Amino acid sequence: MEAYKNILSKRDSRSYSGQEISDEVLQRILQAGRMAGSSKNTQPWGFIVIRGDEQKASIAACGDFAQHVPNAPLVIGVVLTPGGSGFDAGRAAQNMMLAAWDEGITSCPVALHHRECAVEALGLPEDHAPAMLLAFGYPESEESRHRGVTRNAMDDIVHQERW
Repeated sequence: MEAYKNILSKRDSRSYSGQEISDEVLQRILQAGRMAGSSKNTQPWGFIVIRGDEQKASIAACGDFAQHVPNAPLVIGVVLTPGGSGFDAGRAAQNMMLAAWDEGITSCPVALHHRECAVEALGLPEDHAPAMLLAFGYPESEESRHRGVTRNAMDDIVHQERW
């Protein structure tokens, strides 16, 4: 898919079919995250691949709006290593979500509101921080991809020189 078309057509989804995501596709998604830019090229992240039902339920309990996570065939925990920032994690996450969408896989980023819960569930070292989860799956239906909500008009969000 052309990058611009990929960006324009991608929407978050919380409804997934039961179709598994192959290891080959998973590797492309992870490679996209690995190749993200980062501040001073520090690459301050690690990725935890979660496929087991018990582990998905365990980590879902750490987010206030993560009820859909156990239904996703694939979940990736984005973890910040020492010195990393949410900005860097977001760049890696967006790369992974766009790479997945190029494969026809929908995704949804999930906040981990309860840090200690996430640290425990993910088994993180003391100096690492949970940044977010990414839930991935093939779309359940076309409707599950977009919910029909239109984007804000350019004239409403773009300003020149000053607000």
